[in-house]
Amino acid sequence: MAEAPLRVFDRRLLRAHRDRAAANLGTHDFLFREVAERLADRLADVKRRFPVVLDIGCHGGEVKRALQTRGGIETLVQCDLSPRMAALARAGDASGALPASLSLAADEEALPFAPDSFDLVISSLSLHWANDLPGALVQMRRCLKPDGLFLAALLGGETLRELRAAWMEAELAVNGGAGAHVAPFADIRDAGGLLQRAGLALPVADTETITVTYPDALALVADLRGMGEANVGLLRPRAFTRRETLARMTQTYAERFGDAEGRIPATFQVIYLTAWAPHSSQPEALRPGSAKSRLAEALGVEERPAGDKARP
Repeated sequence: MAEAPLRVFDRRLLRAHRDRAAANLGTHDFLFREVAERLADRLADVKRRFPVVLDIGCHGGEVKRALQTRGGIETLVQCDLSPRMAALARAGDASGALPASLSLAADEEALPFAPDSFDLVISSLSLHWANDLPGALVQMRRCLKPDGLFLAALLGGETLRELRAAWMEAELAVNGGAGAHVAPFADIRDAGGLLQRAGLALPVADTETITVTYPDALALVADLRGMGEANVGLLRPRAFTRRETLARMTQTYAERFGDAEGRIPATFQVIYLTAWAPHSSQPEALRPGSAKSRLAEALGVEERPAGDKARP
């Protein structure tokens, strides 16, 4: 029997956080909107049509709005772990910019879609909460038609590094020990390998950093809750935070990271994943030694064994 995937996150709590955040998401969705626009910019570089598209982790429909000016999309299926988020995305479907759309509650760890259903699977800031990311990627690859595109953005390990450091220093000083107040996220070094393990072809992983400033650490924490992105790690502290510890954390954050105007930065590392469902038309790497011409001939230079130096 295959081993069950390691559980790192409380997915039931994540759904509750998103359900609660849906009521006022428009006040806190700036990061979702920004990353959706950046994904749409990357998709604009791909000169082909994607008639049927799946948006996994749709939140309030930010990807749909970012894709409204792109042609070649006939049907968009939006899904989210949170039924209320899916309903919020559905409520924004009145623009009619896309010919047809469908919104439903679905878990990216157990997708309810048939194989070979979509020309494009896109996911914006949702997959970092998957307990079994390799398994989720396998399901998404199965959903894709041959030569279909997978495009995703998820939070990386450098995300909220300032908040992580401030909490650790404050708890060590006040309580003598530190808990995991910030959840662990993916490492860019593992991303390309995960795409290959899922059976996807031509994998590419790269990263960007988005820095947002806040008046203080409490405003940042409130914004994370408003996005439905509060910590759902199974190792998170369960007891109420002492007032002294919270005050020390905000003070430490300001002292270590604050700028001259008194504002504090929050780092969001965004990892972008791009890959294709395998197809016979895709280029393949040549076998070592199978080249029919030499690079030295093409460059018009003399070929030397490795380690030889040119004479003066």
